[in-house]
Amino acid sequence: MNPKNIRIPIMIIILTAGILLGTQIQKVISGDNLLANVNKFNEVLTLTEKFYLEEVDLDKLVGSAITGMLSQLDPHSIYIPAKQMKSVEEDFRGDFEGIGIEFQIVNDTLTVVSPISGGPSEMLGIMAGDRIVKIDGVTSVGLSNDDVRKKLRGPAGTKVKVLIVRVGVKETFEYEITRDKIPLFSVDTKLMLDSKTGYVSVNRFAEKTTDELREALLELKGKGMKQLILDLRNNPGGYLNQAFLIADLFIDGEKKIVYTKARRSEFNEEFFAAQSSEYEDIPLIILVNSGSASASEIVSGAVQDWDRGLVVGETTFGKGLVQRQFNLRDGSALRLTISQYFTPSGRLIQRDYKNKKDYVAQMGDIQEPEGENLDHSAEKDTARPVYKTNKGRTVYGGGGITPDFIVKSDRLTEYSISLLRKNIFYLWALQYLDQNGKNLKNIYGEDLNKFIKEFSLSKNDINAFVEFANSRDVKLNEEQFQIDKDYIQGRLKATIARNFWKNEGWYSVLLPLDKQVNKATTLFEIARELAKNK
Repeated sequence: MNPKNIRIPIMIIILTAGILLGTQIQKVISGDNLLANVNKFNEVLTLTEKFYLEEVDLDKLVGSAITGMLSQLDPHSIYIPAKQMKSVEEDFRGDFEGIGIEFQIVNDTLTVVSPISGGPSEMLGIMAGDRIVKIDGVTSVGLSNDDVRKKLRGPAGTKVKVLIVRVGVKETFEYEITRDKIPLFSVDTKLMLDSKTGYVSVNRFAEKTTDELREALLELKGKGMKQLILDLRNNPGGYLNQAFLIADLFIDGEKKIVYTKARRSEFNEEFFAAQSSEYEDIPLIILVNSGSASASEIVSGAVQDWDRGLVVGETTFGKGLVQRQFNLRDGSALRLTISQYFTPSGRLIQRDYKNKKDYVAQMGDIQEPEGENLDHSAEKDTARPVYKTNKGRTVYGGGGITPDFIVKSDRLTEYSISLLRKNIFYLWALQYLDQNGKNLKNIYGEDLNKFIKEFSLSKNDINAFVEFANSRDVKLNEEQFQIDKDYIQGRLKATIARNFWKNEGWYSVLLPLDKQVNKATTLFEIARELAKNK
């Protein structure tokens, strides 16, 4: 028999077996019907593009399809279109490239709220309250916020010309600004509340947050800090590794700070304290509220579980899911939940999200009694699982971090909410500063403490503010005005202070009016006792 005649059938058998085997392997790899569903989606997309009544935007269709698919998962798995990726990356990286100003559009005019410290605009002498009326020779009147960002941001080293009108000065100023990398700070402010109490507010957990916090703590220590309030209110989280590093600043030894569990074992991780720090024994209070989520809950949960300090404020959001970002070929990205995180005692912080409509709507809607909650009796009637802190105190999982002292923030009246919603505080303060800014500068110079002690708005000023609000369709409600009078006057004073002293001025005026901060300052002895023999 001819060997060639035998070889051909054998090759056919091998080829057929290979195809069959490959098909079976593909089924295993694809998770049964993955390939079939991918083919179905491709078929629908192809038919739509070919036969639909009008021209279709395929990118938009696919993006919507992906978003719809992810809506069947948890609330934190999301698709980020390519055009949004740059701003998302800037937020977490902690910088962007541009001229370095905070701005608002006021009466169609681009107005500088504040030049960013260390940025090119500040270096050139651009000031809060300046109006930018032209950008590269073209009027900027009527531009939207997005239009302004597109025109003023750009690669470091490139130049842009702006024409500025300054209140009280007849001539205009033209500046040629060289764009540069502008830092986005995670630490809003750092200051001493009294001779021994340091205060630091952290707004997110970005790439450089730990470094910023270390610098803030070092500066406050040099000013005599002996105890610390770390404010994580309204901090939505960010990088898990930054949460771990920040918790490690305050937790000693090799104690577990957080761990994750996943369906895939390679995503299971454990994080332990490793670096010794001079802040491991400082009396510590962490402020939280319903806007504190994710990484904020990792830090406050670890501090609470180890009885390292006190958590004060209102129950946190309850986000215990960890996302990993997968960058796609077109520049977009998939941010997919890959695991859950747990506090040292074993608590899962994630709230139930089966009813996604209520998931966000219920944020901050928790009914809890104010007062001491060291034994966490405020949660004792819930069906949540029970855990124990290092010293045997009861804490609960499955619903955020409930504070050791529950202190609710003051609720504003509808009148004040309308003032905020329509930006009345800033608009009136801008007008006030146009008229009085030079005089205030002459009186107070660089002396913030003098301003805090001596400055107050007159009765005529407050009446003018009320009339201004009325002209902007915020009608006076006398009863609600009287309820919020201290807040309204304080916010106006803080807005004026921010013009001269930026965030330091803003916080220095408002914090003495902050109910949660004021309560926290009275609790350090309890925090100190709790942390003994930790």
